[in-house]
Amino acid sequence: MSEFVDIAEILDGEHDGEAVSLRGWLYNRRSSGGIQFLEVRDGSGVVQCTLRRGGVEDDVYNNVEALPLESTLELGGVVNVDERAPDGREVSVNSIGDIGVALPDYPITKKEHGVEFLMDNRHLYVRNPKVQAMMRIRAKFFEAGRAWFGEHGYTETHSPSFMTASVEGGSTLFSVEYFGRKGVYLSQSWQLYAEAMIACLGKIFTIAPSFRAEASRTRQHLSEYWHMEMEVPWATLEDIMVVGDELVTHIAHTLAEEMPRELKLVGRDPGDLLKLEAPFPRISYDEAVELLNEKGVEMLWGDDFGRVQEEPLSRSFDQPVWVVGFPTGIKPFYHLPNPEKPDVTLSADLIAPEGYNEIIGGGQRVHDYEQLLQRIYDDGLDPENYSWYLDLRRWGTVPHSGFGLGVERVIMWLAKQDHIRNTIPFPRDMRRVFP
Repeated sequence: MSEFVDIAEILDGEHDGEAVSLRGWLYNRRSSGGIQFLEVRDGSGVVQCTLRRGGVEDDVYNNVEALPLESTLELGGVVNVDERAPDGREVSVNSIGDIGVALPDYPITKKEHGVEFLMDNRHLYVRNPKVQAMMRIRAKFFEAGRAWFGEHGYTETHSPSFMTASVEGGSTLFSVEYFGRKGVYLSQSWQLYAEAMIACLGKIFTIAPSFRAEASRTRQHLSEYWHMEMEVPWATLEDIMVVGDELVTHIAHTLAEEMPRELKLVGRDPGDLLKLEAPFPRISYDEAVELLNEKGVEMLWGDDFGRVQEEPLSRSFDQPVWVVGFPTGIKPFYHLPNPEKPDVTLSADLIAPEGYNEIIGGGQRVHDYEQLLQRIYDDGLDPENYSWYLDLRRWGTVPHSGFGLGVERVIMWLAKQDHIRNTIPFPRDMRRVFP
């Protein structure tokens, strides 16, 4: 056989009318009147291949007809444009190469399966075309994010996953055994280390896993998830909100332009994403509280947002919306209080539209040593655990700001998914750590 082509090339019309060779897994098959309709999947897509009796030797035809699902095979044939075929193209098969026969009892069939069954068999269910499309969207998300940061002068860096200091609160820390040492935890965020690295590299970003031991079973929480975070020296809150506007818009437009087939397969109209325009609207925390109470959602000033508050707020806008200036008492110690209004911080959360949730949280950091030390005391934390972080304010401290973007939450919204578990290959939550 000649060089094999990716199925995506066939679906994109790059080989119309040409003889091609491809290989993949047998995802599905049906027969009608001496014709087998084979749905073949490789890492790039799924294409229908038609095998006619008489088109190949009878024993080859019969062998293919008896193949269990998920068997592997090599095919040769001609690409035809046919509106009746899925995605408008099919391969008319005239040769069969190597075949790898799978066991006949593949557990995931065409019938409807429950969520728990599919999660128990996630290692096999990732082969489903919709899951495949979601994982390709996820990969393009990371690619687009890195491209935006690279084009704007940011340097990618990394931080440890083992930490001794809390970023978001001790109640959500995963404690780990670390060579007999106590007080070691999995990272909730790289942010504290990012503040060290800005004196090394200037404008920086990272893409890394984070871990939070939240006993939550909602559709938007994971115990292990990915952050796309950035930090910039001499930056204000407004500066990083502009970054958030441009970054999210760039990623959304890239997905719409380069992943239209995958987006449609998972239920999102690519045109929806092209409607996003920076800058996104901004409202104050005070205005958000007032808006929610007008909508009948009771909220007192000083309360933090939860699902009950974020959903109606989200549905009030057709674009993501920034909520700016959260009360000092509900934001971590590193958030800088507004000098003109100390009871609120220079902080902002970006809420996705369409009933989704917070997707970015960030703000301006406390850069004064004495002020940071007092904030640590006010939060009931031990300054010894933050001694190195305090050192950053002793030598070369400057105003700086940054944010963390929750990758799975953004993908959940952009791909119009009803549960966050759909956005990651092997989801981890309070009930699931296998497979």
